Amino acid sequence: MPVTFSHSGKYGRMWQIMSSSHLLLPRGILASGARGISATVQCSQQPAGSHSTKSNADRVQRDTQDILKQRLQIQFSRAKLGRFTQPPPRQENPFTNNAFLTSYLTRVLPEQVRNNVWGDLTRFGKKAVVDIYPLGRECELNQPFVRPFDAWGNRTDELVTCQAWKELKKISAEEGLIATAYEGKYGEYDRLYQMVKLFLFSPVSGLYSCPLAMTDGAAKTALMIKSPHLQKAFQYLTSRDPQQFWTSGQWMTEKQGGSDVSGSTETVAVELHNGSHQLFGYKWFSSATDADMSLTLANIISEDQPEPKPRGLTMFYLETRNDDGKLNGMEIIRLKNKLGTRQLPTAELLLDGTVAHQVSAEGRGIASIANMLSISRLHNAISSASVMRRIVQLVRDYSQRRVAFGQGVDSHILHQLTAARMEVVTRGCEVFTLHMARLLGREEAGVASQEESLVLRTLTPILKFFTAKKAMEVVSEGLECFGGQGYIEDTGLPCYLRDAQVLPIWEGTTNIMSLDFLRAVTKSNGDALSVLHSDITGRVEQAKQNKGHHDLEASCRKVTEALDHLAGFLQHHPHLIQAAARDIANSIAHIYIDV
Repeated sequence: MPVTFSHSGKYGRMWQIMSSSHLLLPRGILASGARGISATVQCSQQPAGSHSTKSNADRVQRDTQDILKQRLQIQFSRAKLGRFTQPPPRQENPFTNNAFLTSYLTRVLPEQVRNNVWGDLTRFGKKAVVDIYPLGRECELNQPFVRPFDAWGNRTDELVTCQAWKELKKISAEEGLIATAYEGKYGEYDRLYQMVKLFLFSPVSGLYSCPLAMTDGAAKTALMIKSPHLQKAFQYLTSRDPQQFWTSGQWMTEKQGGSDVSGSTETVAVELHNGSHQLFGYKWFSSATDADMSLTLANIISEDQPEPKPRGLTMFYLETRNDDGKLNGMEIIRLKNKLGTRQLPTAELLLDGTVAHQVSAEGRGIASIANMLSISRLHNAISSASVMRRIVQLVRDYSQRRVAFGQGVDSHILHQLTAARMEVVTRGCEVFTLHMARLLGREEAGVASQEESLVLRTLTPILKFFTAKKAMEVVSEGLECFGGQGYIEDTGLPCYLRDAQVLPIWEGTTNIMSLDFLRAVTKSNGDALSVLHSDITGRVEQAKQNKGHHDLEASCRKVTEALDHLAGFLQHHPHLIQAAARDIANSIAHIYIDV
């Protein structure tokens, strides 16, 4: 006969825990152990399936088991670890729960475009946290590795990536994360639409956003350079079919230098009788090593002229594998042991007769990668702004669910100020990045003014370095908001900080970006600064006309004063400009974001 065990308490809903009818108890134990134990228990009135309901149900089950074991004198028991467990931060839809982003898009998108993309962005935002985030975590927990030889000693250089990494490539194709920018469906808003989707994708993608950045850069290069080989590649790079979609690498860096590409590239290209070339060299950082193709730089030599020609570097296109599936004349020497971005395979590659095709004019390789770098830097800014938004959302939810010193963390004024500062910086980086994406879309659609194009070229390096540095600040502050849990790898939080450290380094360090900005100013004979000044003052005047916000007047005055102070410094201290390049660029970023 079944025995009923229960506990009488303050709870109302009945829970009856029946021992199995197959449990055979000695008659004496049944008589003495089961007598008088029958009572009732209840969980608190929470919605079905809620965390609290489950916790109470688990507690009731443990209490009942404890009573049973005590009555039956069972000696085996779990450690008593207490009754409290802290609920983790919830995964929110990064689109519908980002009021600043939705407000910006409502303001800048035409109604018809907004109506067409809103549902897709809402759907994709949910997919990002429900489907893509677990895949990204799997990539973090199952990192790539190289199997250099098979069991028989044959060199195979098999790059092993987890199934989640492959699934992310499939999702990237199906969602059109590259294709959207090139389909022409929404004209000047194609690029902005694409970048918003990447904004939702990047911080949960397990760094698959990195190969997408290089793929986008390669697609833009293929579009601008009329090469038959690149035109073929473009169809694969922008495909929505997972079976046809290609990713691309950018293999530029060699042992001797990072950003100093022109002065450090030792790779040589030897022309073959069919017009193609063989590459021989050593690529020091080859991110997205599993890419289907890559663009790279080399010096052209020949039997008649074994030394590199003084004309400079030339850009080449290569496919990473031959028709038989084997690597195209290259060996994977090793994968980099990196601080972060460990989900992403980054290798040292030996090019030993790699078949490649010349796609730029001889000696015009550096000039040919300009479009690629601009796209990659915009992607870098998207990654920076999006990881800031990600950590801010997690901190906000956690602070609403965490109790400290007798009240919710979000009720403490100092935490409120900390969160507010993080929010303001994040919003500034978001709007700066989205505005640059909008300008790029206008330029690609052929509707940008000369002034807008000049602003885009001038501010892109500033955008890249400013958002990257701010990402480090905000993510570090965000982890601190979680206390000790922010330092525990099992939470998945520390990887945000480790991965963010690459953002100021990728595609040019802060100093390199600051000098790039100065070069843009010099190349324009000062027109860049004049256009920036006009753009900023025009926005200030427009803000002054907004009669509904009287408090803007003081803000406008501060922006104007800062701009005048900067202009005065540039005019009176030209000998200090290079030394002050970093501070100048940082000041321009702050001023531009303010308007």
